[in-house]
Amino acid sequence: MDDALHHRPLLSALILLVLAAGCATTSGAQQPEQPKVVGLDIKGTDQVSASDIKDKIVTSKTPWWEPLNPFVGPNYFDPNTWQADLRRIVRFYQAQGFYEARIDASNEQPTGKDGIALEVTVHEGLPTQVAAFNVTGLEELSAEHRQKALAELPLEQGEVFREEEWEATKELVQQRLRELGYAEAEVGGEVRVDLATHGAQVDLRVQAGPRYRFGTIFVATNANPQVRPQRIIEQAQGAVNKGDWYSESALAEAQARVFRMGVFGAVKVTRGTPDREARTVPVVVDVREAPFRSIRLGGGVGLDAARQEVRLLGEWTHRNFFGGLRRLTVGGRVGYAFIPNITAAFDQIDTDGDGRGDTPNLSTPHGLVFQLSTQFEQPRFLARDLRLQASLTGERGLEQAYNFIGGRARGGVIWQPHPDFSFSPTYNLELYRLQGQRGLQDQTTVPTLVLGCPAGEEQEICNISVSYLEQTAEWDRRDDPIAPTRGYYAGLSLQEGGGPLMGDYTFLRVLPDVRGYFTFGPKDSVTLAARLRLGTLLTPVITNETGERIRQESAVVNRFFAGGGGSMRGFNSRRLSPMNISNPGAEQPSDQVVPIGGNSLLETSVEVRFKLFGDLSLAAFHDSGLVGAGPLNFGPHQDNIRRESSRIFGDHHYQAVGFGLRYQTIVGPIRLDLARRLNIGRPLPTFDPSSGVARPVPGLGDCFGLGGTDVENAREYAGAPEGFCTFFLSIGEAF
Repeated sequence: MDDALHHRPLLSALILLVLAAGCATTSGAQQPEQPKVVGLDIKGTDQVSASDIKDKIVTSKTPWWEPLNPFVGPNYFDPNTWQADLRRIVRFYQAQGFYEARIDASNEQPTGKDGIALEVTVHEGLPTQVAAFNVTGLEELSAEHRQKALAELPLEQGEVFREEEWEATKELVQQRLRELGYAEAEVGGEVRVDLATHGAQVDLRVQAGPRYRFGTIFVATNANPQVRPQRIIEQAQGAVNKGDWYSESALAEAQARVFRMGVFGAVKVTRGTPDREARTVPVVVDVREAPFRSIRLGGGVGLDAARQEVRLLGEWTHRNFFGGLRRLTVGGRVGYAFIPNITAAFDQIDTDGDGRGDTPNLSTPHGLVFQLSTQFEQPRFLARDLRLQASLTGERGLEQAYNFIGGRARGGVIWQPHPDFSFSPTYNLELYRLQGQRGLQDQTTVPTLVLGCPAGEEQEICNISVSYLEQTAEWDRRDDPIAPTRGYYAGLSLQEGGGPLMGDYTFLRVLPDVRGYFTFGPKDSVTLAARLRLGTLLTPVITNETGERIRQESAVVNRFFAGGGGSMRGFNSRRLSPMNISNPGAEQPSDQVVPIGGNSLLETSVEVRFKLFGDLSLAAFHDSGLVGAGPLNFGPHQDNIRRESSRIFGDHHYQAVGFGLRYQTIVGPIRLDLARRLNIGRPLPTFDPSSGVARPVPGLGDCFGLGGTDVENAREYAGAPEGFCTFFLSIGEAF
């Protein structure tokens, strides 16, 4: 399946949730002769969380939803396991520093015909605190290194002694010392607890050893490698240089650099046996080559309220094309698209008044879509961290406002001096033949506002060329690009078109994107994620026939569109956009308009994700967004709808709230989102093709087709004529 399936039937979503609940629930041994555990209560927990204790024992309460889950049975009571759990409770308290903890009472109360309720009363006692914290073995190190090794440790004097923090302290000090070049550093120690005083004497013992520098790099590879070891060494030298101080982070970066060569199935970079006399550490790069040729085949279905598509995909890759690790990729996608859906595409309309359909409905286009592309990449182009990349693409597409056929050529370099940072300047040439989707049958021209055709080509079909430079910079510090929980991402795209580059359009397009992730709470169960994405498309100011100074129209292929599962979720895919009235006679108000894109974009998202149990999570989010007809601005322009629609915090800046479920799989989280747009603002900016002026289109104000069916009572509201609610089923987080 494709990586995003939008607006699938509700039955599919319900089946998914049942399966998720089944996979995420565990039960005890299936012992029908024993009663079910219907209650588990731990009393006396004033200083330690009862939920933390329950996570450390085997016995668990049968969840309330168990009768609704046909895949997993109840949790049965096992007396032997329960007695072991009582000892586990005491041991857990001791690990938290409560060495006087004991079980005061344990009750097993039969409940009903086949149930049992368990109750435990604990006596916690007083916690043990760190009375003294002594460190030995760092006397020969410099004051700077001692300070770095011991700064802000998890366990410090005066705090409650916890075994996990003691282990974390030893591991952290050892890690810091090895990062400073002490490759053989070992950290241990002992703790003496005085039960009478509730104090702990902590002795941290360090064996730092000598400080080392990096030595020679060795490569272990296949018997008959196609990649020369020298190429591997050169790639690793981007992080590990002979003579530099030893550090384990440099080894990790070297491993990432070698793996990024894209031809190895496994890569491991480790230190060899240190040379104590030379005070150097050799580096061993162990690699296993993957097949240099690969074929990928697949298919997908895209379902949306405004567009449906079925497609087949294929890709062939050669990772050592003519040697030198040059990569050649040939891929394609062939499908058939229906707008808005397969049923409407074959509807007939009644033109002679006899009550029978006799003419195809031209407002519901459908047709073949495809994309064929070839991409070539040359590593080590002029420098180790510089890659040459060129691509050629031919495609035919079908959108709600237009269809197109054409191609794109792209060439440039990618500079990646660090695994987390890349910068790519490119030149791009795009050639398209655009055709507007006709609404009324007698409409033979499409306004310039829709396609942005060059002056004098206000017609149904026009040919355009877009020539521009683009610079893309990315700084990615996320822990996982598919399901991030920590870190941040910052990206910036700049496009400069026209002028000396020729082409039909002169423009400047700016698109920054910032995202952040923070995880906190018990067992890191809560993740706060936020995103800010905005863009503006500037075109030259020209003087029209009436002497008015206006901005030149932009090409529809360069404009911004928003809405969808990975965008502003208060609108369906690409439906947050300035609209063009294309079919005034449509039965549904939302079918009367088509999105034509805009010259400004703003999207914000704040999402809180909660881990429920197992691999199932709950999310709550707030999205906002606008796509305006003019460049981004802050000031009010009530007399100019093009500028007013692009005003941040204006009447066309829409808000939505919602919630969703996430089920973690090996390919990323399966995501179900439900969103409801708030009724704050005005209808979408909509332009009449006959006059080019704005005319709002009212809507039904419905939610999934409910609550609004009377077309005669259509009204104006925020985001009209689009409905208030959306539903998305997809793979991967929204951002």
